[in-house]
Amino acid sequence: MGLRSLRRLAFSFFFLALAASLAAAAQDTTHRGRKYKAPPPTSRVEVTILRNDDGHAIENAAVVFQLVGDKGNLELKTNEDGKALLDVLPTGSKVLVQVIAKGFQTFGGDYNVDKSEKTIQIRLKRPGQQYSIYEQHPDSASAKPDSSPQQPQR
Repeated sequence: MGLRSLRRLAFSFFFLALAASLAAAAQDTTHRGRKYKAPPPTSRVEVTILRNDDGHAIENAAVVFQLVGDKGNLELKTNEDGKALLDVLPTGSKVLVQVIAKGFQTFGGDYNVDKSEKTIQIRLKRPGQQYSIYEQHPDSASAKPDSSPQQPQR
């Protein structure tokens, strides 16, 4: 019986040592798996779309945001106040903003998002008359036909 209890004691000691080594390996601080990388800080960008002639808000205009150098874009519609709000753009990035509204000229422009909050106000114009080369344009420098200088008469 002494040998049998000695074996039990040896096995229990072995399993305790094994469990202790596994616990120590689980708490190893030198290897933590995949490194966590915090997301970059983001900025809050508010775009207001107004009519150029009277300053009233334009509702349901499409505002397209595209980060310069990245693929893809994000499109938002303006609310009844003519505002579109986006708060996921990384601070310090450059963004292309394009505005499309029915009955107005399309607008596009680059903006630097260098602060935590940025406000952009865009005034849209009505479409102008189509330019034709067959009509007279008195304000244009190339409207006059090229005339050769006349020789003085002797």
